[in-house]
Amino acid sequence: MRSTNKTSRILGIAFLLQFMTSFSSGVFLQPKLFVPGDMHATLLKIAGNVGLMRASILLDMCTVLGVIFLGVVLYLTLRKQNETMALVGMTFYLLEGVLHAVSRMQAFALMGISQDYVAAGYPADLLTLGKLTFEAMNFLGSTLMMLAFCVGAVLFYYALYRAKIVPDWLSLWGLVTVSFLLIWTVLAILGIEVPFFLYVPYVPFEFVIGIWILVKGVNQEVESHSSPVVANAAAL
Repeated sequence: MRSTNKTSRILGIAFLLQFMTSFSSGVFLQPKLFVPGDMHATLLKIAGNVGLMRASILLDMCTVLGVIFLGVVLYLTLRKQNETMALVGMTFYLLEGVLHAVSRMQAFALMGISQDYVAAGYPADLLTLGKLTFEAMNFLGSTLMMLAFCVGAVLFYYALYRAKIVPDWLSLWGLVTVSFLLIWTVLAILGIEVPFFLYVPYVPFEFVIGIWILVKGVNQEVESHSSPVVANAAAL
């Protein structure tokens, strides 16, 4: 039997918040600020859209909070299934949040570099500094962050599949697609370029599972054995 109550709504909202903040930043804001393969154009765009850059950083910090919130809720929901696995999964989600937050500091530095670059008449040394800052930001806030996310998500989605609180096809969708993401991310760290379309099958998962849990609820029998901490949080 499935039920939609405060506990399941917390999990559904956590998935949706994570999806909406990360998707909005990646689809609507970043393309307006970064020009792939052209650091000069990127610095000009950032310098000319400082307000948009600040909004992007703010939205990314909301994503950090969403990642941490989702990791904690998943841990509390799934720890009865396998507490060690759930704890490690949450730890990697927390690491993901930390990496993303630190990369936003580099994004803020890049904003200052872009303004100095334009004001000084496009000097080559600032272009090089901007490129190095951007590459460090991208590696930390994209590649390494994705690695932490993938490891944590594999653990969580496997526990989700074992717990049976959502349909098998839904948890398997997340488990299989994020496993491929983990492979692509390792290849990217090794310097092997991976086409973006390979990441696409995972993209709608968090939105779909969030809506499913909000509308359909979770398996009541399994949920009744979940952590009392979740029940206490839901009662607030």
